[in-house]
Amino acid sequence: MALFASLSERLNHIFSKLTKRGRLTELEIRSAMREVRIALLEADVNLKVAKDFIAAVSEKAVGQQVMQSLNPAQQVVKIVNEELIALMGSGNSKLEVSPKPPTVIMMCGLQGAGKTTMCAKLAVLLKKQGKKPLLVACDIYRPAAIDQLKVVGGKAGAEVFDRGTQAPAKTAKEAIEYAKKMGYDTVIVDTAGRLHIDEKLMEELAEIERTVPVTEVLLTVDAMTGQDAVNVAETFNAKLGVTGVILTKLDGDTRGGACLSIKAVTGKPIKFIGVGEKITDLEPFYPDRMASRILGMGDVLSLIEKAQAAVTEQQVKEMERKMRENSFTLSDYLTQFETLKKMGGAGALVNMLPGAGKMKLREEDVDEKRIERVKAIILSMTPKERDNPQIIGSSRKKRIAAGSGTTVQDVNQLLKQYEQTRELMKRFRGGKGKMRLPF
Repeated sequence: MALFASLSERLNHIFSKLTKRGRLTELEIRSAMREVRIALLEADVNLKVAKDFIAAVSEKAVGQQVMQSLNPAQQVVKIVNEELIALMGSGNSKLEVSPKPPTVIMMCGLQGAGKTTMCAKLAVLLKKQGKKPLLVACDIYRPAAIDQLKVVGGKAGAEVFDRGTQAPAKTAKEAIEYAKKMGYDTVIVDTAGRLHIDEKLMEELAEIERTVPVTEVLLTVDAMTGQDAVNVAETFNAKLGVTGVILTKLDGDTRGGACLSIKAVTGKPIKFIGVGEKITDLEPFYPDRMASRILGMGDVLSLIEKAQAAVTEQQVKEMERKMRENSFTLSDYLTQFETLKKMGGAGALVNMLPGAGKMKLREEDVDEKRIERVKAIILSMTPKERDNPQIIGSSRKKRIAAGSGTTVQDVNQLLKQYEQTRELMKRFRGGKGKMRLPF
C-alpha cells in the first residue's frame, strides 16, 4: 500500500472540490477544514495535534489575502502544505557529531519495533557518508539478540563488539575504548527492549548514559502502531531525554498518525524513516518532502537522490553517448531494469511521482513480475542477439521463450517495446551531438 494512501486520497478529494468552486467563501473554507480534521483523525493523528493544525490553517486560510486571490483554492493547499511541514519539523534534522570521537549513538525502543535491524541500517547509511561505525551488542536478555545483531551487522559490513551477558554499561564502556583504539568514529549501541516500558529497562538505559558519553539517543518506533507509537515516544522522552526518533515500517499499511504527531507531542524530531526490509531501506526524514507526498505532489528530490545513488556519473555519460550514436542495445535495456531494482523497484518509486494519487497509481498496481519476465527474456539471449536484435527470427524466438519460461508473444512484445524506446531516444537527439527535448 502506498505511503499514507488513504489520507492523501481524502485530502485530494477535499481540495478538488474547492478548486471547482473558483472564488471561495469563508463558510466553504471552514467546511473544508472540518473535513480535513476528520481525515486527520481517521489517519490516527493525535486529537490535540489535529485541532491545533486546523486552527492554524483556518486562521490563515480565511484571511483577506487568500479570499481575494485569483486562485484561493491553491492558496489553501499552499497553507496546508506549509503547516504540515511545520507540524513535522521545519527541516531535516541531522545526527549530532561529537567534537571528540567517537560519536556514541544509543538505540532504544520496545521489542518488535525493528531496533536491532535499524542499527545495521544506520551503519550502512553512515558508511555511505564516509563514517566508520562499530555496532555494540548490549541487549543481553532477548534470546539470540546478539546473534541477530551479528547477522545484520555482517550484511552491513560493520563489526559487532560483544561481551556476552555482562552488564550492558560495562560492555558499552569497553566498546568505546576499543573504538578509540581501532579508529572507529561512530559507535552504535543496541540496547535491550521490552514488550512494555518498565523501571528496570529505563534504569539500564540511564546507567549506559551515565557510563559513556552518549551523543544521540535515538528511539525506534513502529509507525503502524499509530498513537501507541506516539505514547511510547512521549514516555521514553520523559524518562530518558530522547534526541531523535526513527520511524519504522512506513512501507506498511500505515495511516500516518505517528508521523504527523510525534514532533508536535514530544518536541523531538523524526530523524530517519524505515521504508522497506532491505538493509539499505533507511532514509533521512525531510518534512517538506513528506508533506508533498501526503498532498499527492510527489517527492522528486528523493527520487533524484535514489537515482544518483544507483547510477554513477560514468554510467550517465555512457548512456548519453549511446543515445547520441543510436547504439542502445538490449544489454543496455537490461541495465536500466537493474538500475530500477537498485532504486527499490518500480513499485517503490510510484508514490514519489507527482500526481500519482490523482492518476490512481498505486504501488500494488506495478507488475514487478512482468519486469522480471522481461529480464529473463533478455538473459536467455546470446550476447550477439542482445547487440543485434534484428537477427532474432522465429526459431530464435522459440528458443528464447523456452529458455526464459515465457511465450513467443512475450518475446515479440519485448522487442517491440525495445524498438519504441530506441525511437524515443532518436527524438531526443539534436544536431551536432546535442540533446534536445521532443517538443
